[in-house]
Amino acid sequence: MKEINLKEYLKDTNLKDTQEKLYKGACVKIKNSEKTFQVIGINPKNKICWVREWPFASENKETFALNMNQIILQSFCSSQFSK
Repeated sequence: MKEINLKEYLKDTNLKDTQEKLYKGACVKIKNSEKTFQVIGINPKNKICWVREWPFASENKETFALNMNQIILQSFCSSQFSK
């Protein structure tokens, strides 16, 4: 699994480049949480993305909007996970 530390990445790039690296389907870590979330939508103009907890249960499809600057780590979502 490849991980990108966005905090370190931001030191060497501008916001536009970062927004281009973030993609629908990416798994991310966010500030003040130990959980992993999956990006399900991106609005680069408003610097907002929509995320849901990963892995998600089929009965729980709750999503929420998040300012992109709250993302601290991006990784590829694994189809294998432990319960």
